[in-house]
Amino acid sequence: MTPFSIAGIQMGVSATESNVEGMKHRINIAMSRFSWIDMILFSELAPYGPLIHNHPDSLDADIKAFQELARHHKIWLIPGSMFERRDGKAYNTSVVINPEGEIVGKYDKMFPFMPYEVGVESGDEFLIFDVPNVGRFGLSICYDIWFPETTRTLASKGVEVLLHPVLTGTTDRDVELAIARATAAQFQCYVVDINGIGAGGLGRSCVVGPGGNMLYEARGNEEIIPIEIDLDIVRRQRELGQNGLGQVMKSFRDRKADFTVYDNAAFDHSYQNSLGPLQMPRRSQSAAKEPNSPELNIITKIAAND
Repeated sequence: MTPFSIAGIQMGVSATESNVEGMKHRINIAMSRFSWIDMILFSELAPYGPLIHNHPDSLDADIKAFQELARHHKIWLIPGSMFERRDGKAYNTSVVINPEGEIVGKYDKMFPFMPYEVGVESGDEFLIFDVPNVGRFGLSICYDIWFPETTRTLASKGVEVLLHPVLTGTTDRDVELAIARATAAQFQCYVVDINGIGAGGLGRSCVVGPGGNMLYEARGNEEIIPIEIDLDIVRRQRELGQNGLGQVMKSFRDRKADFTVYDNAAFDHSYQNSLGPLQMPRRSQSAAKEPNSPELNIITKIAAND
């Protein structure tokens, strides 16, 4: 058995004020209640909320405060993500801090939620880190998980736990939960999927086991979600399959097919190009009324009589 304890923090997030002090407070509460926790993970954009103009030009002071807390409590800490400005561009960036208070890596979201996350640059490097004597962890932010190539790359490099901060307050949260379960089953890894509430999402954070089984799903209130995982289960399932069934990672390794869809230069993109540009949806043309339409005239008469 290789146990490791992770606490997801599902907290209310403000869009207009810094949430950093609230995050510090919840870290201290979590460690006071559950002193056995090894790692704490917050939701996407938890420190400053979803509005890019509310993020400070320099994140250094707050990141140093998180480093000090990680050092004080001797925990791994991923404080969600933040819009970080570098070289005139903005990235949706997450940092990983170890129990010595050191930053072991940064990850820039590879798939900003376009066309809504306008002005955010895509990252192009993965973040993988080892927890000594425990196992290998990887980071993915929100919309990234909709593209299985991201998790396949991480899993193929040995990642056993996918840390997934999200900010989802929309009608597709049910779909995301299904994707989290499918991802865990496809790549035989743990998925720790932490959402915020308020301006940070609608909650329903979850932890999924390597067989796609839902270990815990939160609701729409604030929660500290401590859970112990066992990485030996990942290793056994990757070797023998869940319940002795599909050994999916080895089957992919031993495949004969090369998937040309991943060769941007050679693949025929004519169908994809037919879908049109990536832009904000517009109101359906069929719903728009001509200025002299009967429907509009009726509405005008009703309004005039009120």
